[in-house]
Amino acid sequence: MSEQIISAVTNQLHGVIDPYTNVKITASKGLKSVTVDDNSVTVSLSKGYPVAPVVEELSQLVHAALKNLPFENRDLEVVIEQDIISHSVQQGVQAVTGIKNIIAVASGKGGVGKSTVSANLSLALAAAGAKVAVLDADIYGPSQPRMLGISGKPDALENKMLVPMQNHGLKVMSIGFLVEEDTPMIWRGPMVTQALEQMLRGTAWNHDEHDVDYLVIDLPPGTGDIQLTLSQKVPVSGAVIVTTPQDIALLDARKAYKMFEKVDVPIFGVIENMSTHVCSKCGHEEAIFGAHGAAKMADDYELDVLGEIPLEMAIRELADSGTPTVIAQPESETAQRYQRIALKIAGKLSVKKKDFSAAFPNIVVENT
Repeated sequence: MSEQIISAVTNQLHGVIDPYTNVKITASKGLKSVTVDDNSVTVSLSKGYPVAPVVEELSQLVHAALKNLPFENRDLEVVIEQDIISHSVQQGVQAVTGIKNIIAVASGKGGVGKSTVSANLSLALAAAGAKVAVLDADIYGPSQPRMLGISGKPDALENKMLVPMQNHGLKVMSIGFLVEEDTPMIWRGPMVTQALEQMLRGTAWNHDEHDVDYLVIDLPPGTGDIQLTLSQKVPVSGAVIVTTPQDIALLDARKAYKMFEKVDVPIFGVIENMSTHVCSKCGHEEAIFGAHGAAKMADDYELDVLGEIPLEMAIRELADSGTPTVIAQPESETAQRYQRIALKIAGKLSVKKKDFSAAFPNIVVENT
């Protein structure tokens, strides 16, 4: 009887689709085990993305799929764990010590709220149970120190590696920690790209002996030196494009997409920021920048719209205060939107090919 129950459960679960990966809930070794004893049937799942906010949702999917199976008065128990691993990146790019996956957040032009989105998505991933870090790659206009409420300068280890600053459960590195807030960075391109590489590889991301599941890189706007360095020298798992609905922003967002396409960095999707304006007095919602711009771009390039974030005064106020929406108002609708977007990104990443580079030995040929 136990073998029959296990077989029936397994077959039934093969038909359940994971809402965050859009593949079978059993794919990629997602079904760890099905065990049967006299009192219960236990289904153990392992997901490649952080599961803290969705354990109940996934459990309900399993219960619904198995409700008609004859368990002979046994209770159904569902155990869901997470196992976040490293995934494939561009060929020939050296991995970063202590980092499993790198997610780039980009925009074609400035002023679309990319840094605010980066901060909130990072916090949402951390709230979901992942170990998350942020690299502020906007050398000319670093904003993550202010948004994440961090001041001071990072410590240096004996090997001259920098210890990332921390707040809200995030590890953070930014050029803003190394210069005064009102000091302009009057640097040419080579100096900027060198600074990016030094912050990325000169930071001891795992100084506390915990690897980072996701490093979110907040890119500067445009398609210049930083973006080119990112594609050539940084092992990027995938990118997210942030845009606003109006045509002028979408024109530049399309350029950002084309750039990542040319350098073989996959795009997880598009986020439409400032999608609608929500009046702080009456709650009226209006599409003041136009409607469905990101959806049109997504249709043209066969991308997904990961979500839409409204234009709210609270988002700006909370980011300026160093406690972004996801931390300050975790139960709000806007925070929940960030959470859903973050899980969609992590889910898409989880079904990418595994990174096997660490499994292969280095081969050295010497003349003797």
